[in-house]
Amino acid sequence: MARIDQTPFELDILDLSHDGRGVARRAAGHPNAGKTVFVAGALPGERVLAKQVARSRHFDEADTLQVLEASPERVAPRCAHFGVCGGCALQHLEASRQILAKQRVLLENFERIGHVAPRDVLPTLTGGAWHYRRKGRFSVRRVEKKDKTLVGFRERDPRFVADLRECHTVVPAVEGLIVPLSTLVDGLRARREIPQIEFIVGDPTPDFDGVALVLRHLQPLCDVDLAALRGFAERNRVAVFLQPGGVDSVRPLWPAQPALSFRLEPWNVTLAFRPLDFIQVNARLNEAMIARTFELLDLQAGDRVLDLFCGLGNFTLPMARVAAEVVGVEGEAALVARARENAALNGLDNATFHDADLTRDHRGTSWMRQGFDKLLLDPPRSGAIDVLKQLPLERFGRIVYVSCHPGSLARDASYLVNERGWSLRSAGAMDMFPQTAHVESIALFEKKP
Repeated sequence: MARIDQTPFELDILDLSHDGRGVARRAAGHPNAGKTVFVAGALPGERVLAKQVARSRHFDEADTLQVLEASPERVAPRCAHFGVCGGCALQHLEASRQILAKQRVLLENFERIGHVAPRDVLPTLTGGAWHYRRKGRFSVRRVEKKDKTLVGFRERDPRFVADLRECHTVVPAVEGLIVPLSTLVDGLRARREIPQIEFIVGDPTPDFDGVALVLRHLQPLCDVDLAALRGFAERNRVAVFLQPGGVDSVRPLWPAQPALSFRLEPWNVTLAFRPLDFIQVNARLNEAMIARTFELLDLQAGDRVLDLFCGLGNFTLPMARVAAEVVGVEGEAALVARARENAALNGLDNATFHDADLTRDHRGTSWMRQGFDKLLLDPPRSGAIDVLKQLPLERFGRIVYVSCHPGSLARDASYLVNERGWSLRSAGAMDMFPQTAHVESIALFEKKP
């Protein structure tokens, strides 16, 4: 393959891509006139000086070298690492415009993939633009050229780990640990055997301040390293877990039995979890999302609700405070066990949980035969098409679908509307991950008259 010509060239930015890059076209007179160029660091309406960094048959990729004519929506990135660290893509776009761009991505996916459109576009949901992230994974790498161990997110080039000194998206308690963790791991004998550190944050307890760290290590740790890790945990009042193998190998180092949980205060619900469990990343947005779900479901005291992909019971248990009965179904047995424990913890005997493969037909199961009034879906990125094809959808009065991927939501919306006779009443974006291009959304489906 011929070398890429890296001579700087000017581009007019026409649009914003789904991953937060500017979209341009090669100018007339260029050998590839009209070819799409994705430009990192550029915004619609701008003219930039760019350098090509990659190419494919259908599009080129470039980095912004200089903004020649700036968009009025451009702001100075808050973080010194923006543009190198891959954790954020949109810090140069004013926060209130970011969520509108995500709303547009959602609506374009409905049109392009689903060939549907919501009757009403919901107001966007936001929960604060900074210091929201309470769960994530830092990569760890010893870099001999820098004579240090790096702890941070991957760079935009995922072969490298960003040399972080700060991060304005993680909660402050985690941001304050980034540099101390780098120093800690660099002093361990096993510093080359620790590829990642996961963090998750719950409510403070008498034993620690709510932050839990899970250190993945590829070789057994010696007593000296264990003592150093324990001392770090005690000094910083963080729970430290060790993970020598798979998920089941995770064990606490300090405290001996750390209790992880968070409150959903509006519904008087406490959710206990374990350090590698899935919880919603943004606590404030999570509460707003639950409240909107209640509103869209039109939750009533006599309702029987089916909650699919229920996880720990994030939606199930708050709904059980209002509805007559809520049935949660989840494919991961360990999460189902935790959900049952959470129902007992909160004294909710009208919330029941089932471990089930949601790609299979469940019309013959005892819990499905009793019938439901309403359906809530919160699937992974792959969407819910398999379970939708198996469900007796005619039995439900309305469906609310919470999505972390607009493409799969649009595909599933097409199935519901064009093949099963439902209407897409309303939909809107939710800013679960500010400063990133990730699009979280919610949609309401109703039966056609």
